[in-house]
Amino acid sequence: MTAAALKAPALGIRANLAQFTLLVAVNALVGGMLGQERAVLPLLAEQTFHLTAYTASLTYILAFGITKAAANYFAGTWSDRYGRKPVLVAGWLVGLPVPLMLIFAPSWSWVVAANVLLGINQGLTWSVTVIMKIDLAGPQRRGLAMGLNEAAGYLAVAATAMATGYLAAGHGLRPAPFLVGAAYAALGLGLSLMVVRETRGHAHHEATTTAQPTGPTLTSRQIFTRTSFTEPALSSVSQAGLVNNANDGLAWGLFPILFAAHGLTIGQIGVLASLLPAAWGAGQLATGAASDWYGRKPFIVAGMLLQAAALALTALGTTFWIWAIALSLLGAGTAMVYPTLLAAIGDVTHPTWRARSVGVYRLWRDGGFAVGALLSGVIADLYGITTAIWVVAALTAASGLLAAMRMYETHPRTRTHSRRSTP
Repeated sequence: MTAAALKAPALGIRANLAQFTLLVAVNALVGGMLGQERAVLPLLAEQTFHLTAYTASLTYILAFGITKAAANYFAGTWSDRYGRKPVLVAGWLVGLPVPLMLIFAPSWSWVVAANVLLGINQGLTWSVTVIMKIDLAGPQRRGLAMGLNEAAGYLAVAATAMATGYLAAGHGLRPAPFLVGAAYAALGLGLSLMVVRETRGHAHHEATTTAQPTGPTLTSRQIFTRTSFTEPALSSVSQAGLVNNANDGLAWGLFPILFAAHGLTIGQIGVLASLLPAAWGAGQLATGAASDWYGRKPFIVAGMLLQAAALALTALGTTFWIWAIALSLLGAGTAMVYPTLLAAIGDVTHPTWRARSVGVYRLWRDGGFAVGALLSGVIADLYGITTAIWVVAALTAASGLLAAMRMYETHPRTRTHSRRSTP
């Protein structure tokens, strides 16, 4: 064995278990930063800052979505140029002031500004943890790797949403719920600085052993065009991601207001706010790995259609238990889609430009937060929240049908089943 072979980094989850597990934990902290807002901020807009127009109250999601989308794009480019770890650390530094700004905000503009920083934090940290896990996992277990990554993030969103809901019910909307976020930010920065290791070398090693027709000579503009519009699988993934997060923007911003209007308590709203990310997070433990065996496309198409049905049930519901069922189904549909979309990008792209393609996809996907906030806010102001839910449900169903018609299978079952090596 040559010296070069001895120094080459090993690929696979098992071969990199310690770092992989650490990155799962770091992404849980990233998700917790988002979870601190899920139950509390819509009520803060209505009860503390007395915002009556839905469009105005959703400005924080609009600001979050735009900045996160942009940060996603730059995270991919910068992680190729400067390395994964520096971008991860920068994301945590940007996130440190967010909980304090939410605690002491004297006006709604401070809340919007805090969500600009939160969008940058989420875009840089979440994108880079995705890229680092793809680097470590290698080609055979990308679905499992993405399932674990997204499960950790969204289970943390769920747990934090429930915890902050109960803290708000017992101690008020401020400051108690956001002290949890302050602890997450400090711990995430410490782990990223002191313990996380650079993984860009794993991607470079995989590139030397990977022969794909879409090789490493593409420019950033070509990667953007291919991921967004021209490559059937990548562009199908991008539009599905955008619509998926548009309906999550609706759920984040308007569902707590809908539930409060029907007389639910803050504690009950906290429980409902946690059900969507809980089902979303837990389900990904199964769906990401299953897509390694049965392909990506069936999960993407079925997941989008299930989300549409769940949104329709939410529009029809008027009680806690109907909404609990609907949000659990919405989370299950999202769990079918979320890790599978990322895994499909890993299937199609070359290791030398994969990070940039992931950045472009996440630009479109998290731009969906802004689209969902703006679209649902305008429709809710004009026609009511229920109408807004029906419109987003129709868009979600159309997205699933478009993926069914345009996307090809990126990880065929015959090829997948021939890979019986351990992670």
